[in-house]
Amino acid sequence: MKYIKYMSRVGKKPIQIADKVEVKIDNNLVTVKGPKGELKQDIHPLVTVTIKDGVVDVSVKNESNKLERSLWGTTRQLIENMIIGVTEGYQKQLEINGVGYRTEISGKKLTLNVGYSHPVIFDVPEDIDITIEKNVITVTGNDKQRVGEISAQIRKIKKPEPYKGKGIKYMDEVIIRKAGKQAKSAA
Repeated sequence: MKYIKYMSRVGKKPIQIADKVEVKIDNNLVTVKGPKGELKQDIHPLVTVTIKDGVVDVSVKNESNKLERSLWGTTRQLIENMIIGVTEGYQKQLEINGVGYRTEISGKKLTLNVGYSHPVIFDVPEDIDITIEKNVITVTGNDKQRVGEISAQIRKIKKPEPYKGKGIKYMDEVIIRKAGKQAKSAA
């Protein structure tokens, strides 16, 4: 079998450092500082990260090694997500559907009334901000992974059900509906 040499298409792309963003590399630790905070990421030893003229370049020693190729693209994307996070930030929106379902926030506590016999209290981490407008919960932060993780934890409190669509769902999520029990026709 003939071996075909592949290169990481994502890993090859250089990353432009935005204005007001500072990127430092210290022994496999990349630190990105910007207007919305500071993020740190450990880098695998097989990956090399360099900064030249406002551009971050990610490379590996052996491009034919499958592990190194996968780390190449992943590392590059993690660094780009950090730069976007400290300049623009990330957000996810969740929608609450159901009669009597409501939510309120006080300080760093999110209280959800979603059909249980008791209200569910969710502690919001310090690095995440949550706002509520009608039946929409907006989760914002500078770390893409953290915003997604907190959004998933909130959704997990009451997942949307397929019959009436009640529960907490992502704004862009489509709930595939099922037909309920059908009444037998009188014949």
